Amino acid sequence: MKRIVVLTGAGISAESGISTFRDANGLWEGHDIMEVASPQGFRNNPSLVLDFYNQRRRQLLEVTPNKAHFNLKKLEEQYHVDIITQNVDDLHERAHSSNILHLHGELLKARSTFNETLVYPWKKDILLGDLAEDKAQLRPHIVWFGEDVPLLEKAITITEQADVLVIIGTSMQVYPAASLVNFVRPETPIYFIDPKPSVNKNVFNNLTIIKDVATLGTDKLLNLLLF
Repeated sequence: MKRIVVLTGAGISAESGISTFRDANGLWEGHDIMEVASPQGFRNNPSLVLDFYNQRRRQLLEVTPNKAHFNLKKLEEQYHVDIITQNVDDLHERAHSSNILHLHGELLKARSTFNETLVYPWKKDILLGDLAEDKAQLRPHIVWFGEDVPLLEKAITITEQADVLVIIGTSMQVYPAASLVNFVRPETPIYFIDPKPSVNKNVFNNLTIIKDVATLGTDKLLNLLLF
């Protein structure tokens, strides 16, 4: 069975109503990104950071997967599909995709600030005073700017095995996630789905650009890949 590797970003969840958070000026909900998405920001103002992610978590629990998420599940009828996502939502899981790797963490999990292996399912707010079993404060299970991406090597290994690479809703500007495209074998077909594609067709061999939002773009993808 051929392997499809799908790289997804904020654009695939936008149609479910999840904001991409980052404005044109680089602010997240009015905050400098380093205030709410960095270890230093958490040290400086843990209440602000926890509140920021508590709001994101509440919003996530109110939305549902969209057709693009379900279309990726449909690809499993004829392919082995691995999804490597930069998203911290659980919409791929709720669409029942089988193989999902979260490069940047998961919003519905919390972990110890001292021992990153102590991770817990978490659907309510994280408050100051909520402790892990090691008595350390809990924090969102999110990879913040300046932190290592622990699953990057696994993502590279998966990408190297791709017979087809699909990129949906990500500008491929955020590293190290953007580097994954460099690990596919030469001549691997690449499909790039985005309403405002940021890649030039001359940059990659065998590139097909589908200039559309994720729901419509994945409809077109199914027409191309399923038979």
